[in-house]
Amino acid sequence: MDLVPTLMLLLLGACTGLLAGLLGIGGGMVMVPFMTLYLDYKGFGPDAVMKVAIATSLSSILFTSVSNVRAQHQRGAVRWDLVRAMAPGIMIGSLIGSQFASSLPAGWLALVFSAFIAIMATRMQRQNPTAADRPLPGAAGLFGAGAMIGGASSVVGAGGAFITTPFLVRRGLPIHSAVGSSAACGFPIAVAGTIGYVIAGWSEAPSAQTLGFVYLPGLIFVSIASMITAPIGVRIAHAISSLKLKRFYVLMLYCLAAYMLWRAWRFGL
Repeated sequence: MDLVPTLMLLLLGACTGLLAGLLGIGGGMVMVPFMTLYLDYKGFGPDAVMKVAIATSLSSILFTSVSNVRAQHQRGAVRWDLVRAMAPGIMIGSLIGSQFASSLPAGWLALVFSAFIAIMATRMQRQNPTAADRPLPGAAGLFGAGAMIGGASSVVGAGGAFITTPFLVRRGLPIHSAVGSSAACGFPIAVAGTIGYVIAGWSEAPSAQTLGFVYLPGLIFVSIASMITAPIGVRIAHAISSLKLKRFYVLMLYCLAAYMLWRAWRFGL
């Protein structure tokens, strides 16, 4: 691989890992928009750009989440009881969501991505981070919530925290615990979503460097860099007040929503 594309992927991975640790976003909210730019640079066709960006983002979360969750666990920020209860539903929803996304045109995928993160940012901004508006649901409710989170996350190529974090905060978890638990939920989303996108793109792989819809050079270099920087993001997050962390989280989501809305228009929606 040429030096410039490799450096681009390493830089993307470093930023992805840092923000994954800082915000618990699993990297997808950052990686997908910038990966579309990289794939444009590499000459991928418009129909493949969004699917490959989403699939590669999900696959990289397999590795980013390991580093991120380890750092969150060491700080006692992961509610493993909630993660275990939500994981089965998450995996089922993620498998279904990846098949659905693979059938959508690029413009619609970009629009869905933009709409989802804008809605989540608005809900996060309006809620009171110090009080729950309802208690945590039981086992069946957590399974159902996991299925919805997994399905939505695999459609947009994210680790699910853009839904999971607001959901857990509304149920009374402190923002740092919500971020840590959301990061842990990103692993089953990534496992099931990656399998789904490999299967969906098996017969129409866009290039020799893709496995299904997963772009292998992106997976390798982004994962290496993000695993290094994710623990740094976790340390920064735990040094920032909950209110400041929430504001930064919301601002980041709005910026990315605006960019992907522009991409949807560029794709000819």
